[in-house]
Amino acid sequence: MNAGQQTTRRLAARAGSSICHSCRASVPRNTYATAAATAVQTEDPFSQHVPPVAHPSTAYAVNAGVVLSRPPQITRDLHPFEAAFFLYQRRLNERLALPFTRYFYFKKRTPADLEWKRKMRQRLTPARDIGRYKGYGDEAWNDEVLVGAKESDFEWQVGSLIEDAENSGAEGAPAATGAAAKKVDREPVDKPMPRVTVADEKNDTKSLNRALQRTLYLLVKNKEGQWQFPQDKLLEEHLHGAANRILTQAAGPNMNTWVVGHVPIGQHQLEYPEPKAMGSLKEYGAKTFFMKARIMAGQADLKDNKFGLQDFKWLAKEELQKEVDDRYWKSVKNMLAER
Repeated sequence: MNAGQQTTRRLAARAGSSICHSCRASVPRNTYATAAATAVQTEDPFSQHVPPVAHPSTAYAVNAGVVLSRPPQITRDLHPFEAAFFLYQRRLNERLALPFTRYFYFKKRTPADLEWKRKMRQRLTPARDIGRYKGYGDEAWNDEVLVGAKESDFEWQVGSLIEDAENSGAEGAPAATGAAAKKVDREPVDKPMPRVTVADEKNDTKSLNRALQRTLYLLVKNKEGQWQFPQDKLLEEHLHGAANRILTQAAGPNMNTWVVGHVPIGQHQLEYPEPKAMGSLKEYGAKTFFMKARIMAGQADLKDNKFGLQDFKWLAKEELQKEVDDRYWKSVKNMLAER
């Protein structure tokens, strides 16, 4: 019974015999029926709105894949224009620094000042790797490096810096008697490692010590003979945990790796030629979600892998394209770094 009906009954009870018979008869008395109907309606308000559950008749296998990469180890080679620009900037800096007296940088008669004087007598210029700068005199205007000059060659610059580090500045200085030149023992200097390694020359795709300017990715050959990233079916685990498990089971425990984040960076969908029966379902393909990972130390070892992998390679992006099929490449190419 609603509020209006309750008010009507109270007014009728107060009026007593002053209300007419027809009006009194219009007041509802069987309130239990209304209450029962309300109870029936509010017993389960959601039961009438739940749609029937439709069980799917098709399904896809869910796999977890790992894009394991080794980042670049050295900076890339400079473009000829970049090399010329940086050389110009270094020579320009020398022009701006020369007007300052050397005592602005070194205190008089200190070891640093004496070393500077010895070096300047030998170099004839402050910086050894950019060629001689003649800031004063009749030829001061003719100071630009010409095209093809040795000063613009990277190997010449490195050699000049090494030679300058090995020399103390006392070579060729007169002896105490003024008769003979001093014989100075040179201290060996560690030379920089070459940018092209032995693995580059041999094209050893299993070595991590190659293509130091590029990002390398671990590619494995599965038991069907197809090249792909390490992957496996997703068990009762999340993608991050599955990625760590796959790396250990596929490439062994002798790698120090780091799975970056908990969100996949891409996915690949494979359609089977014929559906596979999986109980009451039909499996029409597989969907692989890839996680990003980095290798910081170690090397892959397929000796005791759990997936029947046959071989592995560390490849750059354009090398990887030649090994995988076209559909796989279209799915993974945007996940890979250009450098």
